[in-house]
Amino acid sequence: MTGIIVQLFISWLLIWLFEKGSLQVLGFYPTKKRLLGFVLFFMVTAICCSSDFFMRMIFAQQQWEINPKLTANLILTGTWWNIKSVLFEELIFRGVLFYILIKKLGHTKAIFISAIAFGIYHWFSHEVFGDIKQMAITFVVTGTMGLVYAYAYSKTFSLYYPAAIHLGWNLTRSVIFSETVIGEQLLIPVKPVPEVTVSYFIYFCILLIPMLSAVLVNFFMLKNRQQEPIPRPRSVRNQ
Repeated sequence: MTGIIVQLFISWLLIWLFEKGSLQVLGFYPTKKRLLGFVLFFMVTAICCSSDFFMRMIFAQQQWEINPKLTANLILTGTWWNIKSVLFEELIFRGVLFYILIKKLGHTKAIFISAIAFGIYHWFSHEVFGDIKQMAITFVVTGTMGLVYAYAYSKTFSLYYPAAIHLGWNLTRSVIFSETVIGEQLLIPVKPVPEVTVSYFIYFCILLIPMLSAVLVNFFMLKNRQQEPIPRPRSVRNQ
């Protein structure tokens, strides 16, 4: 939490130095439209992410069960870890620096710069730097999702939207299906995991459909939303 507070302070300092403005450019104020948008994009992304596990159940005969060691504290801790992780990354890659990039370079260039930086960052956070194959996979996957997150902010100028998509994906994988470094959470795979041979078509469906559906569905939902104007952060006396 301390890290996020430091990020907010640095973000405020940057926007004040470069634009004489405030953190309002990040769209933090919880309007009805933003809150409804958060719920919608979160749920849609969670459903897309869950399709991975549903297809494994159908085609690979894999099953999940409720974690016998489940406690409310376990879920709350896992959820809070994800919220902090998402906020940390959003403030870096879709925060004040991204806003300044949009103003200086335009939407398209800023989006690609943000996505590329997001992909490179995950080489180190996923500890795959040096493994060319894993670096390529990580860059494509996280960079592609980074495009959607960046587009969400550039379309709405509110972090509610990229955070909703980001959290919908991460929370589903880690807290619901226990697929990340935080360990066993709500559901855990029934062991032993069955060894089932599936066709290449089914394999690539399981591998690609969840992410592609999340990318495409969110993209078209955002595309159909009205483009918000770039916030003007300068103080009243300077306008």
